[in-house]
Amino acid sequence: MNVSVVLFTADLRLHDHPPLRAALDGSREVVPLFVRDAAVDGAGFAAPNRLAFLADCLADLDAGLRERGGRLVVREGDVVEEVCRTVTEADADEVHMAADVSAYARHREARLRRALEARGRRLLVHDTVTTVVPPGELTPAASDHFAVFTPYFRRWSEQGLRDTFGAPRRVRVPEHVGSGRLPSRADLSGLSPALPAGGETAGRKRLAAWLRSGVHAYEDRHDDLSGDATSRLSPHLHFGTLSPVELVHRARRAGGPGAEAFVRQLAWRDFHRQVLAARQDAASADYRTRHDRWRSERAARDDIEAWREGRTGYPVVDAAMRQLRHEGWMHNRGRLLTASFLTKTLYVDWRVGARHFLDLLVDGDLANNQLNWQWAAGTGTDTRPNRVLNPVAQGRRYDPDGAYVRRWVPELGALAGAAAHEPWKLRGLDRAALDYPDPVVELAEGLDRFRRARDRRT
Repeated sequence: MNVSVVLFTADLRLHDHPPLRAALDGSREVVPLFVRDAAVDGAGFAAPNRLAFLADCLADLDAGLRERGGRLVVREGDVVEEVCRTVTEADADEVHMAADVSAYARHREARLRRALEARGRRLLVHDTVTTVVPPGELTPAASDHFAVFTPYFRRWSEQGLRDTFGAPRRVRVPEHVGSGRLPSRADLSGLSPALPAGGETAGRKRLAAWLRSGVHAYEDRHDDLSGDATSRLSPHLHFGTLSPVELVHRARRAGGPGAEAFVRQLAWRDFHRQVLAARQDAASADYRTRHDRWRSERAARDDIEAWREGRTGYPVVDAAMRQLRHEGWMHNRGRLLTASFLTKTLYVDWRVGARHFLDLLVDGDLANNQLNWQWAAGTGTDTRPNRVLNPVAQGRRYDPDGAYVRRWVPELGALAGAAAHEPWKLRGLDRAALDYPDPVVELAEGLDRFRRARDRRT
């Protein structure tokens, strides 16, 4: 076989890349191809923060290929049309790509397979590129997927992992295959000011630092809001600049309770993918428990805007929402408590929050984002769907001295210690001097509203 095409999607790396390895093993020349997909942009998933990170990833991938004698071919338009055009130009026999789970990705794969077969070419789809265990490989006795994490994790942990491999030493690309211009972060506006850099090089540096000095304390500190003791690898997992299989191998080699807790989070990522693979409509429809009496967006408009802007009057909620806007990223504990506050204290449809997160998150992953929102809203896989996170109690527990609040809500910078979590307890001139709003709702009122709505459903 002379030429193969490797279609890069959410796997923008050279290390541990099964489609690229298979193409190089079977072909004299390989076309590494990325298509800027017009359909994805049109569906609203091309948020500025993710486009900027993507531009970094593509530039780094191209640089890595050039170091090995190759280059990245970039096209823009309908992905099936552009792949077929590239196949014709290169006179390629096969196309290799990674499996994915969204409804759009599966439709894309089916379209591409039909189009290539009509031209006498083959499509080869590879598992364990973007997941550790392929969706659908683990199933309980009476269902096509696991709906509860704990039994899934038990089975997931028993699975053997494939071996990983390094980046190729050389990649030969046909010279006559043309390419468009690489996108650039400089072309974009409306970015979060502290958006991190993308690309495999940056991802591998962060991973090395994390394994060297962060993972061992992860079990004890992963919920510490001010300590910022999480890996921050989620954007690199979303864009595939790091291999999840490699992460599990390396974390297990590091050993200890912190590494085990980190691996558990990677299993949660696979868990959500196997749910979405089996229930495609869970991206937009309630997965398990229906909530039919959400407040309308019109009625809740002011509360929703206060939540988006980080002006709810609950400091830890506002701190997390401001971190999201500034960094394009939010601490996982912040994601849980801001989602619980919107859906259960304000009783607003989870889809409103999920859309806002996808507008800003650089790691805005459909499976993780939508299904974590459903978990918080009580419509998803949470086995305790009626739990409500109290933002004051959460703040006192996970930001006990108020440092996280003071970092992101400077209006409260003068409040010492845990007092930052309850500024409404100030009186007189001290309270009036704060440029900070009163709570948009009393917690007892929000809880009562949620319980009444829950009781009407049952």
